[in-house]
Amino acid sequence: MVALAVGGTLSFFFSGCASDPVSHVVSAPPPARPAAVQSTTTVTSTPALVVNPAVATVIPASTVSTVTVTQAPPAAQPEVVLAQPSPEYVWLKGYWTWRDNQYEWMAGHWQLPPNAGAVWMAPRWEQEGNAYRFYEGYWN
Repeated sequence: MVALAVGGTLSFFFSGCASDPVSHVVSAPPPARPAAVQSTTTVTSTPALVVNPAVATVIPASTVSTVTVTQAPPAAQPEVVLAQPSPEYVWLKGYWTWRDNQYEWMAGHWQLPPNAGAVWMAPRWEQEGNAYRFYEGYWN
C-alpha cells in the first residue's frame, strides 16, 4: 500500500514534466561585427554656432566631433513607439552610433524639447567617398 502511494505521488509530480515548452519572444540578433573597419575621430578646429531664434549658442571646438568609418551603418531597427507622455514631448527615433569599434543601436524615446520653438535635428550618417561620417543630433 505504501509503495502504491509513493508511486502515485511520483507519477503526479512527473506528469507536469511532459508539458509543451514555454514560448519566448526573441528579437533579431545584432548585426555581425564588421571585418575590417577603420575609424577616425575628428575634432573640428573652429567652434560650431547653433542658432535658435531665441538663443544663439557657441559650442567650443573641443566638444564638436564626428566619427568616420569605412562600413555603411545597418538598416534602422523597427521600434514600437510608446504612448506620448504629454503633448509637449517629441519622439526621437532610434539610430545607429559607433562605439567600441562597432555599430550600436540607440533606441528611440520621448523627450521634452529645451524650449517651445525647438526642432530636433536627427543624427545621421552621410557617405563621403568610401567612408561614412556620423553627425550627432541636436535641438535647433
